[in-house]
Parts: sequence; C-alpha cells; structure tokens
Amino acid sequence: MEYKIVVIGLGAGDLDQLTMGIYRKLKQTDHLYLRTSDHPIIQELEQTENLTYTTFDHVYESYGQFEEVYDHIADTLFEQVKLVGELTYAVPGHPMVAERTVQLLLERSQKEKVNVEILGGQSFLDPLFSALKIDPIEGLTFINAMDFNAEDLPFNHHLVICQVYDQFIASEVKLALLDHLPHDYEVMVITSAGNKDEKIVSVPLHELDHDRDINNLTSVYVPPFKEKLGLYHTFATLRRIIRQLRGPGGCPWDRAQTHESLRPYLVEETYEVLEAIDEEDDHHLVEELGDILLQVMLHSQIGEDDGYFSIDDVIRTLSEKLVRRHPHVFGEKEVQTLEDVGEIWKQVKEKEPGRQSGESILQNINAALPPMLKAVDYQKQIEKQGIKLIDGDPWKKLSDLLDDYAASKDEKRLGDILFTLIYIARTYKHHPYLSLEKTNREFASRVRRVEKELGQHQFHDLSKEQIQTLWENNQTK
Repeated sequence: MEYKIVVIGLGAGDLDQLTMGIYRKLKQTDHLYLRTSDHPIIQELEQTENLTYTTFDHVYESYGQFEEVYDHIADTLFEQVKLVGELTYAVPGHPMVAERTVQLLLERSQKEKVNVEILGGQSFLDPLFSALKIDPIEGLTFINAMDFNAEDLPFNHHLVICQVYDQFIASEVKLALLDHLPHDYEVMVITSAGNKDEKIVSVPLHELDHDRDINNLTSVYVPPFKEKLGLYHTFATLRRIIRQLRGPGGCPWDRAQTHESLRPYLVEETYEVLEAIDEEDDHHLVEELGDILLQVMLHSQIGEDDGYFSIDDVIRTLSEKLVRRHPHVFGEKEVQTLEDVGEIWKQVKEKEPGRQSGESILQNINAALPPMLKAVDYQKQIEKQGIKLIDGDPWKKLSDLLDDYAASKDEKRLGDILFTLIYIARTYKHHPYLSLEKTNREFASRVRRVEKELGQHQFHDLSKEQIQTLWENNQTK
C-alpha cells in the first residue's frame, strides 16, 4: 500500500488570497491535520464551511523546546498516514518557507516509506516585501528567531527575522542585535503581513520587546546598515579599513610596508601583549591583542596585494589545522587525559603534508626565536624522544659548571650554565622567560623608587656611598 502525506500552504492572508486548488483540497480531504488552527483562513472556514480537522496547538504546551514539538508532529503524521493511507497536513504560509515540520517529513520520508507531496501556498514574504517596499535582489537574509545567531549575519543586507512568537523571543533577538547595532537603530515589527490585520510599527532597537501585539505572525525587519565604516567590531569592517590604508589614496606609511619591514613591530607587539598579561590589565590586553591582529592583517593584505595569498588563506589554513589536530573534538577519537591529547597531537603532526622522513626533530622549531625561548623548545623536543637531558642531580651539575666557569672564564661554560638553569626552571614548572621578565619588572620598579627619592637631583649629584645606601634601602621585599 502506498502511503501519502499531502502538505499544503494556507498562505499569509485571508480566504480571498487562497487558490481554488488549495481551497478544494481543504474541503475534500477526509483527514486534515493543522500545525496550528490560529490562522485567518481556518477561522473563516469554520464560520462558512463544515470543516473538520485535527490541530497540534495543544502539543506546544507539552514540550519545553520547539524542536521537540516538531518531532512530535512528524512522528504523529507518519503514524496516522499508515493507518489511513493518505492525509493532508496544512501549515501557515508556504510549506517550504520557515516550516521545520515539513523539512522533518521530507528528511524522513524515504526511511518511513511515505510519499510526501508539496502543494503551493503564498508565503508571507511576498506581502512582506510589498509592505516594506524592499527588493530582495539587493541582498536578503531570512532567518528563524529560533535559530538566531547574530554573529553570522551580514548587516549590510535586508534582514528578516521570522517566527518572533512572543515578547520573550523578541527580547532574545533584541539582546543579540544590540551586540552589533546601535541601541537606537530603527527596526520594524511586522505582524500579519498580507492580510487585513497587517500592522507595521517602526521602533528603536532597544524597544523591540516593549509592550506590543507580538504573536505567531510577527516578524522583525532590520534595514541594511549603510555606514561604510560602521560596525567597527566586525571582521568585514576591519578588512575594509586595512584595504583602504594600503590602497590608492591610503596611508603612505602603510603602503610602504613589506613583510620584512614589519618584522620588528610583530616582535615588539608580542612582548607588549605579554606585558599586559603580566599586568592583569584586560583593557590593555584588548588593545595589545588588537595590535597583534593588525600585524596579521597587514601581512595578509601585503600578500593579497602581491597576488600570493590573502587573509582568507590564513584563516582557511588555520581552521583546517585546528580541525585536523583535534580529532577528539571534531572526529571520532576519544581522550581521557592530557597525555592522550599529546599523543594524538604527535600522531597527527607526523602525518601532516610536507613532513618528510629523515627530517630533524628540531625541524619545526623557529630558528628566529630568542635564545632562551629556543632553548626551552629544544629541551622539550628532546625530552619527547625519551632522552634525559641531565642524568643525575641538576643542582650538582650546575655547581660543577659554576666552578668550571669561575676557573676558566670560558664563554661556553656560561652558555652551559644558562642552559642548565633553563632545565632546572622547567623541572619546577617555571618558564625561565617569564621568571626573568618578572625580575626585570621588579628591578625597573626598584630603579623608579630610587629615582622618586632623588626628586629633583640626578644620580651624579650624590656620592657613590649615598647612591649605594639609597639602592640598598629600596630592595624589593
């Protein structure tokens, strides 16, 4: 026996807008199911025709999530059609516009061995475009308030947010939009587009969820944001600014830069980020991370100007690497400990393109690193191979090296001392770079305290004994 669900759209307006074919189907079907009876056409037919149907209105009260409601509706329809052979399922608007239940029926139809047939019906989009007097060819984003993520939206397009059922959902939409748009940005609340009860109200964004007649026929329209350099928090705006700085008529300094000329700035900005972290100053950290991002954007724009790569390539390469190196997050691998993560990381890196057998295990350590940071990475890489760098007491090793250096004044011995100190620091989970930087800051603070006590005087105004006393009195506690 063939099972068949006929899905029809009730349109966006009243009975006058319903096609004759849909009208006949509604009257003639023996088994009519409605996602909701709260629709002008159903209300009119109840008054003029002997219309019998089953509605799913009550299901909405039984579940906490809309997706659960939609699953329930789909399950029920598949169960019922196998009892009666064929049934009709009517939804507001057009079946293929903002109807999750219809998508569920289509997705599961083959598995359930049920033929799902879609019949027309006017969606609310046509009357919505007419009411707002907008042309979607200019760029339109149409999104369900239930799946709303403002971060993914192009605010330079017409934006229609449908299924804003109540004030709670309107509040959620408002709060999400306020992260991106000015609080007084004018938006429109449209209810019952295309029928005699149509209502359009223009409000500032921050009043979107105020006392208004919001119901299941309500949508929100956000006009395109036209300010070319507005929305400073978006990546698209940042990219536009960098292109303009490097483009014709841009900044002479920015246009003159090359990958090579920018090298010292990247190093400098990196150290300033570390300083902000040490200061535990979030505002300063935000600013310095922005300066790092500026370096990335400038290098990427230079690559694009030269025709070799763009920021898209940088992001694509990073995204691919992150997914590839985290199969325990984006794949089927499972981990229990940090050691498991490290092992997976090692296995993935071994298989990555460009890695050749016979390469040195130090191949991927940046040769341009400062010596202390390079020594840390060298030691870590060797230890990963199971090699013990110092066989015995590291403090005894350090003591012997100090004695040798004291006797020989050999510069190599000094390097060995520093290398051993780095090893000792790591055994105590201290990063030697950060430890030395902390001492540098304390030293600088001590100098400033001495300078403060000097007041209007200079160091050369005091005797060596006075300066030494002042220095000793300002030891870091």
